[in-house]
Amino acid sequence: MPGTGRFILKTAIYPGSFDPFTNGHLDIVNRARILFDKIIISISINSAKQSLFTMDERKEQILNVVSSMHNVEVASFTGLTVDFARKNGAIAIIRGLRAVTDFEYEYAICQINHELNHDVETVFLMASKENSFLSSTIIKEVARHGRDVSEYTPKNISSALLKKFGYEN
Repeated sequence: MPGTGRFILKTAIYPGSFDPFTNGHLDIVNRARILFDKIIISISINSAKQSLFTMDERKEQILNVVSSMHNVEVASFTGLTVDFARKNGAIAIIRGLRAVTDFEYEYAICQINHELNHDVETVFLMASKENSFLSSTIIKEVARHGRDVSEYTPKNISSALLKKFGYEN
């Protein structure tokens, strides 16, 4: 705060299942790094989805991608996102939006999160044009059929996907 001699670190969390982590996710992280002092990529379990990669595999994959980013951490959690945010001193939850259909779902989550914790804001970042069509589900489906997805994911994740589906590269 100006004039107090104290520095307040502004932390945001970027939650998701990240199964797998895509170039779209990476783009959101890079853009959020400009807005906040610290970003915590927060890997959670989505009870509505069957994960391809274990929590540990996803954490290791993402750490490999962001290891050179001094203000980005990777953590896993269970429970409510707002509770994780509070525990980590986050002032914001970062969410990426690809299309209007994403907004309706994310808006509902934003409203309940605000009810549960008034001290944490949700910040929406629109997907960049080149990533607006990317989804982890689509990328998994392409890789499931042995096709290269390195254009849509970091290289280590593309390799891990093909290996997971039995295609050695």
